[in-house]
Amino acid sequence: MQEQSVIFFDIDGTLLNSKKELPISTKESIFKLKELGHVVAIATGRAPFMFEDLRKELDIHTYVSYNGQYVVLNGEVIYTNPLNINTLEKLTEEALQNDHPVVFMDHEDMKANVPHHPYIKESIETLKISHFPTHDPHYYKGRELYQSLLFCPVGEEIQYEQKYDDFDFVRWHPVSVDILPKGGSKAKGIERIAKRLGVSPERIYAFGDGLNDVEMLSTVQNSVAMGNGEELVKEAAKFVTKSVEEDGIRHGLEMVGLL
Repeated sequence: MQEQSVIFFDIDGTLLNSKKELPISTKESIFKLKELGHVVAIATGRAPFMFEDLRKELDIHTYVSYNGQYVVLNGEVIYTNPLNINTLEKLTEEALQNDHPVVFMDHEDMKANVPHHPYIKESIETLKISHFPTHDPHYYKGRELYQSLLFCPVGEEIQYEQKYDDFDFVRWHPVSVDILPKGGSKAKGIERIAKRLGVSPERIYAFGDGLNDVEMLSTVQNSVAMGNGEELVKEAAKFVTKSVEEDGIRHGLEMVGLL
């Protein structure tokens, strides 16, 4: 029997294809990993409420969400890293003047600071989730937020990057950018879980395809980039598998010897 490993999977473009569907080969591979005694986990930029159905379908209870800011092990929250609310308030005031809406996100919900905006609709709809942000401009007050979304065209986030040192900005859509606590990443969330489980670095694996996966794939010893991933992502990974549309998860797991 193989020694137990922990395998982290990104969601969009990794577990799910471009239509936000879970390939049959991927689902079968996940359950095969579990049968072999491995720990299967998710590492995503999504909020916990954005992939609850997927966790149920795959029977997964360990995950790194919000790009490392909200970490859960076997259903228990083991680490949180909230945004600096004072700084976020200042950024939001400036963004409002620039017609750049902001969505505030905690572990349970997300609220927009404007009632409607085409950028919010355009980007959130690509996730194909049932949850859509409703309007509450004061949602940030009196609660911990683990990520926010800034909606602006490519290049216009630079003005915020230069001014707000408490945050990292990671683009995930042509009109939307993740706002994260400075230095927060999937890699750090994975580190928390590995430490709790007492798993050695050589038994940790990670699969991803997006720019928010670069640090994870360059840090984790056994890293696999999806064939549909961006070039920077492939350069960061130790292995490159086929695309998610070509049974890339199963192929990658076979490539690294887990299946």
